[in-house]
Amino acid sequence: MTSGVKKKRYYTVWVGREPGVYDDWEDAAEQVNGFPGARYRSFPSPEQAAEAFRKDPDSDPASLGSLLIKARAKTSPASEADRILTLDEQKKRFPEIDPTAWAVDASCLGNPGVMEYQCIDLATGRRVFHFGPVKGATNNIGEFLAIVHALSLMARDGERHLIYSDSRTAMAWVRKKTANTKLAPPKGNPQVLELVRRAELWLRSHTYDIPILKWQTELWGEIPADFGRK
Repeated sequence: MTSGVKKKRYYTVWVGREPGVYDDWEDAAEQVNGFPGARYRSFPSPEQAAEAFRKDPDSDPASLGSLLIKARAKTSPASEADRILTLDEQKKRFPEIDPTAWAVDASCLGNPGVMEYQCIDLATGRRVFHFGPVKGATNNIGEFLAIVHALSLMARDGERHLIYSDSRTAMAWVRKKTANTKLAPPKGNPQVLELVRRAELWLRSHTYDIPILKWQTELWGEIPADFGRK
């Protein structure tokens, strides 16, 4: 007799709003539903999902079979930005990009997994700050912390730069001054969770008028702070 208990699945998102590994379908669906060219697959274990995320999804077509979904999309300017553009190319081809802005991004292998984030100055290409890698975090948390880190650094040093992020989720958390994460001990790294608490406290105790805008990945290519692990 087979058990009626549904086995847990883990979801690798190669192409989506926030590529990564997810242990909940609702979280994964947010990244791929309605996203042009979304590519994802489910796996029976987090280890398999994380390993698959490190590889090109086309590297083993036989193993992917019909489980790999390629969402069809209309041809758009994104097709020209599929290749990795240099920062200089992005600024030259897309003059609407603020050349004095800061760009932030995070990477997380696993969900939760090993996370790091960084900030790049578009004017010079220099790395403004970098944190990690640390275990027991998520990509959304990294994206959120990166934005707050940039805001607090500007406030401390009296600087002002527009901030670009490619995470709608993180931007929403910043607006609400609350990180709506389900991560908790023992999976969550206490150091990271403390940073989240302090970031929320900073947002609630400070005022700022720094614009935080969505990086238009579909048009401009990968955000300059991207770690290149897609």
